[in-house]
Amino acid sequence: MTYCVGIQIEQGLVLASDTRTSASFDDVRVYTKMHVFDFPGDRSIVLMSAGNLGTSQAVMSRLQRDIADNAHTNLRTPRHLFEVAEYVGQALVAAQAQVAGNALQNGVNVESTLILGGQIAGEPPGLFLIYPLGNCIAASPETPYLQIGESKYGKPILDLLIGPGTSLEDAARCALLSLDSTIRSNVSVGLPIDLVLLRSDDAKVSERMRLDADAPLYRDICDRWADKLAIALQSLPRFAWEPAGASTTQSLPQAQRKSASYAEPALDQAAAQQ
Repeated sequence: MTYCVGIQIEQGLVLASDTRTSASFDDVRVYTKMHVFDFPGDRSIVLMSAGNLGTSQAVMSRLQRDIADNAHTNLRTPRHLFEVAEYVGQALVAAQAQVAGNALQNGVNVESTLILGGQIAGEPPGLFLIYPLGNCIAASPETPYLQIGESKYGKPILDLLIGPGTSLEDAARCALLSLDSTIRSNVSVGLPIDLVLLRSDDAKVSERMRLDADAPLYRDICDRWADKLAIALQSLPRFAWEPAGASTTQSLPQAQRKSASYAEPALDQAAAQQ
């Protein structure tokens, strides 16, 4: 499986993805699901994928080949970001159709779903969810984030904290916590995490990093969040039967936090090829 999230706010875009993929019970590997096409000053396009890995890689290969061959339509030719999303959607449909015949006979799902985020110079940044059928939807002020893959575990923090006025750095911290919540709850999603920030009007990637289990920044953010949640729980109103001032909650020990976040993957067949 996988989990990718894109956030669109007034200051720009935040995109984050995990890197775990599995083809069987004992075939668990690290593959990037974030692909960056950066042409500073002109445009920057970031794509994240969930679904069949072979299909996703075929799409990225097609996009890179079209740029190298200076094809009539490639990532650098559309004037508007929505047209880029349409072009990528067509490439996705073509990649699925290429292998769909044999795959269906063998019961293999070749579908992939993409998140596209980016900016073309002269336009504001944009964020799109591209479905396997090639059609897409855009993020909006009412829905300022898009998710693909194992999305349910990391959704609550986004609903609570993300709004148009959220700072880019706070949105990035929320994205990391959203991924951490998912990693804790589902072993088919795992580290390292890829993170990209695009600031409005830059038309280039502003910040890009990969965070693994040993990254002090990632561990500090997640540990402090867990500690603050424990403190918040203690501050909630007491039930009528509780003694005044009673509190039984303690901060989650660091060793327990680590084991929750980095459990070994015991993946099932439903996660295969994701």
